[in-house]
Amino acid sequence: MTKKWDSNSHDERVALLGFLDHQRGALRIATHGLTDEEARSTPSASTLSLAALINHAAAVERNWTNILRSAGKPNGPAEHVASFQPGEKTLEELLADYREAADVMDAAILAASDLDALVPVPAGVPWFPKDIEAWTVRWIVLHMIEETARHAGHADVIRESADGAQAVELRAAVEGWPEDGLVKPWRKLT
Repeated sequence: MTKKWDSNSHDERVALLGFLDHQRGALRIATHGLTDEEARSTPSASTLSLAALINHAAAVERNWTNILRSAGKPNGPAEHVASFQPGEKTLEELLADYREAADVMDAAILAASDLDALVPVPAGVPWFPKDIEAWTVRWIVLHMIEETARHAGHADVIRESADGAQAVELRAAVEGWPEDGLVKPWRKLT
């Protein structure tokens, strides 16, 4: 897994995108080594599957990109609920779609004049505040980090419930870490 952004950068925008990309990676890593059927399973107390979370994350990225660009109507309750339904897409297709949505979001953040630029709060969305008129680009990026981290945590629980795989073991497998006595990279049991 290659690092797209440097979260240690002195450039705030690059640092924030680094943190966001790290959380996106954690969400993707939770699916490592799974079949389409396994990614659609709901092994925990939640009704969520990893496929549903990936599909939802892509929809959220697109929704916030549209808000950032003031383009189109933001998702309402029906679209929000539907985003948790991955349809017939394979896990590979869902992950590719998520990468594409993230790339478009990153481009929109980079195209913004600065992190303090104001973005109008869309009217008519029940969960958006009614007492403010605009967010900053910075607020949107921070919100995306928080939202993605929440879903990466959900993904960790779902994956561990499915087959016992833990986040650090999965990351070690994806990134090719050597076994060091502390961390053993995950391997699929046959």
